[in-house]
Amino acid sequence: MTMTEELTTFDPADHLKSGRAIADFMSAAFETNDPAYVAHALGVVARARGMTEIARRTKLSREQLYRSFSTEGNPTLRTTLAVLEAIGVRLSAKQVEISET
Repeated sequence: MTMTEELTTFDPADHLKSGRAIADFMSAAFETNDPAYVAHALGVVARARGMTEIARRTKLSREQLYRSFSTEGNPTLRTTLAVLEAIGVRLSAKQVEISET
């Protein structure tokens, strides 16, 4: 008898239930220094919080948000900061050592 398993797609948005989880998720994304990944992560968080709610808070259309945070998207700094504020995350800066090459 052959047993088959049904696999489902993992969606991190399903696990971002608290502000702390969202802040940790975004912090990890920022640590990558990969603009495309940071944009993707913001899109995941926006979906977790509800794209309609994020659109209302940012005064941007849902379509614009989906487009900005799609794999082909390139959100502006203004859009990025508006979404960060809407999800309750604030950027901060810290000094890092710069290697001389």
